Amino acid sequence: MVTLRIPSLAASGRAVLAAAALLIGAGWANASLALTVTGDHDVARTVSFGGSCVRCELSGRKLIGATFTRANFEGATLVGADLRGAELLASNFSSANFSRADLRNAQLMGARFDQATFTGARLEGIEAEGAIFKGAKLAGVHMSDATLTGANFQSALLNHADLHGSELMAADFTGADAVGINLGDTSLVQAGLAGNFSHASFHGAEMQGARFRKGQFSGADFQDANLDRADLRGADLSGARHLTQDQIDDACSDKATQLPRGLTPHMCSPRMMIIRTPMTAPHAPKPPAAPAPPRYIIAGPGHG
Repeated sequence: MVTLRIPSLAASGRAVLAAAALLIGAGWANASLALTVTGDHDVARTVSFGGSCVRCELSGRKLIGATFTRANFEGATLVGADLRGAELLASNFSSANFSRADLRNAQLMGARFDQATFTGARLEGIEAEGAIFKGAKLAGVHMSDATLTGANFQSALLNHADLHGSELMAADFTGADAVGINLGDTSLVQAGLAGNFSHASFHGAEMQGARFRKGQFSGADFQDANLDRADLRGADLSGARHLTQDQIDDACSDKATQLPRGLTPHMCSPRMMIIRTPMTAPHAPKPPAAPAPPRYIIAGPGHG
């Protein structure tokens, strides 16, 4: 459903045409439109989407606070779109282009962004529990103070991305290219870190039970990071900075663990690596009901 609120009856015709152009021009399918005209000024527009808009064009659109529920936007183009505070719930945005889009404080729970492009995008403060960013292009993005519990970043491009202060418990970075990423003051409890984190910042990060196995961490900064019960087996930590013997002793290493000169691995068997609170990635939210049939409602002042 698309809902528009406009300030006068005289504008209703223009609003209908504009809404129709937005849907038809974007290649929209299975959409519905509700138009309400009020006598109030400065009433914000509300837009809600459901259905399918594969490979549609929404670049530069003002979609602040828009709601996308169980929508299919695979391959859509949203370059420079304003999606601040929007809700992209349980929707498919695989291979979509969000370059220079503004998604600050958006809710992306359970959404799919496989192979999507976020070059130059703003994602600070997003809530994306269980979201899938597998193979996504996120190099250099601003994603600080985000909630990304159980998010999937497998094989994602995250070079020099800023995720400072984010919640990444049980997130999966297997195969990710995260050279120079900023993960300072994040929660990476039980996260999978089998990617390339060379020269990354883990300053002050909570990394209890994190899995470093076969990951690359040369030149990474571990100052004040908590590595309690972390699995360092097979990890390359040679050249890591501010890594201490106490941190290594709190974790588990093996013969294949590469440490900076002067540090001694703490050997322990997998049986000793007990995680007290096993954690799995959250499931995607249950899809909502399909959108209602098309509705066209025009009301002037004094008519609702």
